[in-house]
Amino acid sequence: MTLSDAITTAVASPIPARAGVGLKADHYLEIVETQPAIGWFEVHAENYMGAGGAPHRYLGKIRETYPLSVHGVGLSIGSDSPLDQIHLARLKAVCERYEPGLISEHLAWSTHEGTYLNDLLPVPYTKETLARVCEHIDEVQTALGRRILLENPSTYVRFESSDMDEVAFLSAIVGHTGCGLLLDVNNVYVSGTNHGYTPESYIDAFPVEHVGEIHLGGHDEDSDETDARILIDAHASAVADDVWALYARAIARTGVMPTLIEWDSHIPEWSELFAEAERADEVIAKQPSDASAA
Repeated sequence: MTLSDAITTAVASPIPARAGVGLKADHYLEIVETQPAIGWFEVHAENYMGAGGAPHRYLGKIRETYPLSVHGVGLSIGSDSPLDQIHLARLKAVCERYEPGLISEHLAWSTHEGTYLNDLLPVPYTKETLARVCEHIDEVQTALGRRILLENPSTYVRFESSDMDEVAFLSAIVGHTGCGLLLDVNNVYVSGTNHGYTPESYIDAFPVEHVGEIHLGGHDEDSDETDARILIDAHASAVADDVWALYARAIARTGVMPTLIEWDSHIPEWSELFAEAERADEVIAKQPSDASAA
């Protein structure tokens, strides 16, 4: 099943091919008062599933000025279980309220028998998983009446049962559902380092014609019991230089593209977060003037 004619990518305020940042409560007041020259904001849908209060008051005000992207973290698209219909209805309500330019979710699972886990867990890349993920994406896109973007994960283990690699798996999902892709460059760097393949080869193989958004974020470093290097997708620091280099390689393939700076814990001052976005805008500005999103 692919997208029906009723499902569209058209929105009231499309996301510009510029840098944006994740909107955090720490920065609400400064953003409203100063209206910084930033391209757009992204919010986690689950933070705005309540009916009212300060989050909606500030987001409503910010949405009057800036385009918005909605990023979900709780649909559990990779789960064996059926999608939570209450959660899906709440996601739809957020999207109808704020008319985001883009909607995205993760290739992961995070629920089990009605319990939400505080993590985004990997799936095996098998034909059975492919069928289940595609069924769930079809259900989400039909409910929202919109195409969604699916994000490549950061992973720390690989399944022996997988019978295709991640890029092939994502490409197959797009072919079956008509969804788009969110290319998280930091996730590519984290997973490549953890599993011993070159992040550059992943970027070179990625189906960039389906990418609608790029993510950049910071990672932490640790080691396992053999002292092997392990990276953690922590979103708690500035983007690493190696990830910036990988981003330049990615955007040379995708063309100019909406690019998000993710910083979800140890939230910095607004000036530091804004500086990361300005650095992304500098990379975007170096692309040929006729470059366009895939």
